[in-house]
Amino acid sequence: MDKVVALAKRRGFVFPGSSIYGGLANSWDYGPIGVELKNNVKKIWWHHYVHLRDDMVGLDAAILMHPKIWEASGHVAAFGDPLMDCRSCKMRWRADKLLEEKIGVEKVAGKSFSDLSRLIKEEKIKCPNCGKNDFTKIRNFNLMFKTFQGVTEDSESLIYLRPETAQGIFVNFKNIMDVYRKKLPFGIAQIGKAFRNEITPGNFIFRTREFEQMEIEYFFNPEKSDWKKLYEELKKESWAFIGKLGIKKDNLRLRDHEKDELSHYSKGTTDIEYKFPFGWGELCAAVAYRTDYDLNQHEKFSGVDLKVQDESGEKYTPHVMEPSFGADRLTLTVLIDAYSEEEVKGQKRVFMKFLPRVAPVKVAVFPLLANKENLVKKAKDLYKTLKQEINGLVVFDDRGNIGKRYFAQDEIGTPFCITVDFQSLEDEAVTVRDRDTTKQDRIKIKDLTSYLQEKLS
Repeated sequence: MDKVVALAKRRGFVFPGSSIYGGLANSWDYGPIGVELKNNVKKIWWHHYVHLRDDMVGLDAAILMHPKIWEASGHVAAFGDPLMDCRSCKMRWRADKLLEEKIGVEKVAGKSFSDLSRLIKEEKIKCPNCGKNDFTKIRNFNLMFKTFQGVTEDSESLIYLRPETAQGIFVNFKNIMDVYRKKLPFGIAQIGKAFRNEITPGNFIFRTREFEQMEIEYFFNPEKSDWKKLYEELKKESWAFIGKLGIKKDNLRLRDHEKDELSHYSKGTTDIEYKFPFGWGELCAAVAYRTDYDLNQHEKFSGVDLKVQDESGEKYTPHVMEPSFGADRLTLTVLIDAYSEEEVKGQKRVFMKFLPRVAPVKVAVFPLLANKENLVKKAKDLYKTLKQEINGLVVFDDRGNIGKRYFAQDEIGTPFCITVDFQSLEDEAVTVRDRDTTKQDRIKIKDLTSYLQEKLS
């Protein structure tokens, strides 16, 4: 993990947030290479779920929403962490996380505050900071960030930064039905920022307070659709999407939630987990069956009829399946999974083995020597042409010797490096180097675009 974090900073994938001011804990900024990688993850997701399906439409809902939405969803009353303070050193901790580290997730999931307090004493949990076993009473800490709308800061103007993107889909369900007249079953997909005031974020960009979600709410008639069949279909779709990112299957597993782990509105949830350096962790919710809870709640709190009429004229509230992904967590997973090391002629080579469709830079163009004007001109002309013809980022580099340039591109995962040499001036061909094998092929410039397009696809 430390190697990946160091490389991410060194090569411009991810920087610590607000670094010139000493940083802001658990905030991260995506650099020039990182933003390309994250955008590629999002593009692949959008293409997989929206462009390739006839039963899916997109949405981009506002981050700031009416505060009653969060009352209806249950976030105001119940969206919190069980916190306790160490009386000795005054550090604050999540009781459930401290217990999970000692006795495992399964024995902690779904436990009440009183059960957690009992287990803290029984297991003799110690403060990770000072080693004492002297904690305050466990209390609920709401995870929503509060802010104010307008010029006054009072309860009348209190609003929240959304803790999830799903509610934006639910409150727009009627709008989309009215405009598009979509027939159920169909889904609404959204990519957007969400904010949770986590007390224990960490593991780089695995858990942060500001993050980007990629979520789908798939609406269906529970009387006309077999929910178990639909559940399995959406689970397979999630697995297929993860496959498109090139993540090694040996590092992945599906895990069904136990009954005591399920959210109060959920009839079933299956996660895809990844074997991170710090252990198995949730990569995404492959599918969660939210039933009709959300639409019923919003109908109750808003007073607006959100029911749908079927062919016979009967009105019903649709049920919902939700595949949910974190763009940041997926980006981290792709980084970790792609990290590779090998020895080449006695020298260690670090390379990111991204699939070409995921790689932030697709092609790098080099002149063999930076001080030879004819080589530089031909390389720049080729670079300008490829920028127009290749779907993705193409870069030009003439710094340092050719070996160092290759290794620098390897570290950001560029699949193909093209070198213009003196022979290129005579035979109108260039050397194309493959990142994974380091094999070099001689390709005619006139054939180069079609050659690269085939390889990149």
